[in-house]
Amino acid sequence: MSWCDLSGPFLQSLAKLRSLSVIRLDENSISAPVPGFFANFSNLTVLSLTYCGLHGTFPKEIFQLPSLQSIDLSHNDQLDGSLPEFTRNGSLQYLNLWSTNFSGLLPNSIGNLKMLSIIAISDCKFTGPIPKSMANLTQLVSLSMPNNKLEGSIPSFSGAKNVVDIDLSNNSLTGTINSTHWRNLTKLSSLDLSSNKLDGNIPSSLFSLPLLDRLVLSNNQFSGPFPEISNVSSYLLNGPDLEIYLGSNNLEGPIPMSIFSLRRLWALDLSSNNFSGSFPLDGLHQLRNLSVLDLSHNNLFLTHDYTNFSYSSFSQLFELGLVSLKLRTFPNFLRNQSNLGILDLSNNQINGKIPNWIWFSDLRYLNLSCNSLDSLEVPSNNLSGLGYLDLHSNQFHGQIPIFPSLYSLFYLDFSRNYFSSIIPNTTGDMLVQTKFLSLSSNNLNGIIPESLCNSQFLQILDLSNNSLGGTVPRCLTTMSTLEVLNLRRNNLTNVNEFSHNCSLETLDISGNQIQGQFLKSLVHCTQLKVLNLGNNLIAEPFPCFLRNTSTLRVLVLRSNKFYGRIRCRKTNGTWPVLQIIDLAHNNFSGEVPGTALTTWQAMRNTKDNSPWMISDLQFGYSGAYYKEDTVMVSNKGLEMELVNILTIFTSIDFSCNKFNGSIPEEIGELKSLYALNLSNNAFTGAVPSSLSNLSELESLDLSKNKLSGQIPLELTKLTFLAFLNLSYNQLVGRIPSGAQFSTFDAASFEGNKGLWGPPLTAYNRTVFSPKMEGNHSNPGHEIDWDIICPEIGFTCGFGIAIGSLLFCKRWRKWYYRAMYNMLLKIFPQLEQRFGHHRRHVYVHQRYWRR
Repeated sequence: MSWCDLSGPFLQSLAKLRSLSVIRLDENSISAPVPGFFANFSNLTVLSLTYCGLHGTFPKEIFQLPSLQSIDLSHNDQLDGSLPEFTRNGSLQYLNLWSTNFSGLLPNSIGNLKMLSIIAISDCKFTGPIPKSMANLTQLVSLSMPNNKLEGSIPSFSGAKNVVDIDLSNNSLTGTINSTHWRNLTKLSSLDLSSNKLDGNIPSSLFSLPLLDRLVLSNNQFSGPFPEISNVSSYLLNGPDLEIYLGSNNLEGPIPMSIFSLRRLWALDLSSNNFSGSFPLDGLHQLRNLSVLDLSHNNLFLTHDYTNFSYSSFSQLFELGLVSLKLRTFPNFLRNQSNLGILDLSNNQINGKIPNWIWFSDLRYLNLSCNSLDSLEVPSNNLSGLGYLDLHSNQFHGQIPIFPSLYSLFYLDFSRNYFSSIIPNTTGDMLVQTKFLSLSSNNLNGIIPESLCNSQFLQILDLSNNSLGGTVPRCLTTMSTLEVLNLRRNNLTNVNEFSHNCSLETLDISGNQIQGQFLKSLVHCTQLKVLNLGNNLIAEPFPCFLRNTSTLRVLVLRSNKFYGRIRCRKTNGTWPVLQIIDLAHNNFSGEVPGTALTTWQAMRNTKDNSPWMISDLQFGYSGAYYKEDTVMVSNKGLEMELVNILTIFTSIDFSCNKFNGSIPEEIGELKSLYALNLSNNAFTGAVPSSLSNLSELESLDLSKNKLSGQIPLELTKLTFLAFLNLSYNQLVGRIPSGAQFSTFDAASFEGNKGLWGPPLTAYNRTVFSPKMEGNHSNPGHEIDWDIICPEIGFTCGFGIAIGSLLFCKRWRKWYYRAMYNMLLKIFPQLEQRFGHHRRHVYVHQRYWRR
């Protein structure tokens, strides 16, 4: 009863049908758990429930029915379960759990299922090793277990001599490939071990398997040379298409010339390795069947003989990747390629003009980015099939080219060039299907044309870093498909209000001259993740109306004219995924509400215990990615552009405002905070000791406030602290020592008259100040012992010296004679000139003896 529009749940009355042998209910909306009474159907041979919306836990006992031969539960992604221990009398031949939520270990007893021929458990959550007992599955034909969490080494499948297809990709398998494990698999045609952690050399014996026509080992850690291909079977020479994918490994050395002996080679991917030496393009004419070739990201030098070479003898490629190979010109053999659909020559050194012949009629994907190209001819032929065009980071200048008939183009990137024209009014008319459009980082001027809204599928629009002016067209703020609008660093003056159907996830209009009339309409953008309004002329109170936007991750209001308090009503659950908030350089005032900070759950969770680990802000289209990649932050005393916002980076910047009161103790609950800047405000009271709980903190700036009391000793626990600024406050006492504090210089503490100790003073000293009780002492009435102690010492010493001369005769006599002899040594002429006065000296001495 498949495809019968049935709905669940299963009726209890079905339990009476004990003789049921076949249950097929595929493609029905059952949306219910599988009942346990199915395990009572002792004659059940076939159970097929694909695409039924099943949920709950699948009863294990059904797997153990001795009569069961086929079970298919695929495409029920809410269905949980695990595999039981299998008995030796099982009849199971077909097991399909593809795209379910099954988990746990694969039982070693799976080797008891001697009749099992097909295992399809891809896209599940199975863990642990692959059981070695699977070598006993002599009837196995297809083994498909990709996209799980399997670990350990790959066991031998030598007993499965009938296996045709093995797919263990996208797991965490480790170890090497044992060449002896594969010799008996004479019927193996496809082997996919990609995206694991396998290492060691690739055994050449894999190329000796007589029927192998697809080998996928990409995205591993294989090393060593490309194996020499010898003893190639006639099947590989004359059989069907052969595919070899070895990209993204650590293979090195030259590519062996024996590769050209694989006459039936259809696809060869050697990209992202360490291959070196020359690769003769002349040899490609031997591979007349070759359709896919990718040599990108290697150290290869492409060579060919210009004098004895016919481009017409080349195979007709469909896909060619020559990225990062230091090419200086377009390879000439491309002229004769009539079937080329995918061409990637990005990140080379090609300069000059894009030749007109490169616009192949079947072209689907063209990437010439990151070269030195400066001009192009607008093609005259029909490019209705072109879907992806990337020319970013070149040296194109002048007007933006207008391509005719780009009806299928979904991705267009002209960013980081030198285009200096207006955006043509007809741009949107030629981009009817476009989802991604970037003209950023050029010299474009004029206004944003409303025709861009004709791209009815537009999701990402990036016009940042230009000189565009005027008003953002209303049609852009009411477009329901738009997810990213980046207009950063232009000369825009106004933004229309956003409509109720707003789907924006990223809005960046920073670095313009915009005022804030539109601001309250942002309440309609309930899916916002990044909101950057920095460096504008917005004079509004704090946007409390955004408190219900639970998806907000980045909020930047810096360098505007915002004012008033930041306290909002009903803050429970506000911004649970917020990771960056920047209110710097505004006119905010009042106290910082501690209760609001406790709702920022993403900052409270540690890195290892965070449910908000959202991936980078990116949108993928057929391998194309866009990242919201620039936010200005103040970190470690510097203003810098944060490139690629990672979820692990968290920051609070309230600097350069008029906040007052004490720093809230609740800020110590934000355990994953990386940077905290509260400088240039009017905060008073003590530095909270709770800041010592910020175990990830790398930058702390509390400078230029009115903080008092001592620096908490607990701050020495901040072992990751790389920048500290407590200068120009009213702090007192000894500077804590040890750990990170020993790395900070005097600038971190200057401007606090009551602070002492390294690095402000060179050595420690004893302090005789009265004991201060708690933190209630007033630093304005403290005794400044740094000044008083030297004065007391001088007075005592002077008094002792004078008193000794007045009251001790022996000291007087010694002092007078010492001083007289010292003067004679300095001025000998006094002896001759004033010798007759000696008598008066002795008389004077006699007088003092009386």
